[in-house]
Amino acid sequence: MSTSVHMEPVSEKRHAGVGRCKCSFWFAVAHDILGVLIMMVGVFGGLVIHDLFIYVGAIIIFLSLIWWVFWYSGNIDVPPEELQDDVGLAKQRNRRISRAVKKASTRLSSGIRSSFRKHNRPLNAEVSLSVVYDNTVASSSSSTKEFSREALSI
Repeated sequence: MSTSVHMEPVSEKRHAGVGRCKCSFWFAVAHDILGVLIMMVGVFGGLVIHDLFIYVGAIIIFLSLIWWVFWYSGNIDVPPEELQDDVGLAKQRNRRISRAVKKASTRLSSGIRSSFRKHNRPLNAEVSLSVVYDNTVASSSSSTKEFSREALSI
């Protein structure tokens, strides 16, 4: 039993002017104009705090880049052939590859688990650390050093 999927060609709608994301475009333009105006007030205004206006204008122009990225990414056209669903419209070749990778992964992980069971080792083995520190006894008669070892378990 084979089922065939018939897809009719999709004609893409052409957007005149600024594209699909008109709102992002106009926000970006407004931020650019506002930033340039504020910056020019700082440069040519003769105010005491002219540097503040220059920095604020530059920051507003920089933040307009966010709107430009939204506008650009919203106008990217992707052909319908590349918009295939990974779940429903996966190609047979890809299914075979994913099935083989899954089988190899299962075989490898079960082999690792069974090797721990054969040697009666738990998966979460307790690790012990030893700390060696200098236990010097300060006395005038002997200058011997004693080293002590204590086991720490984690």
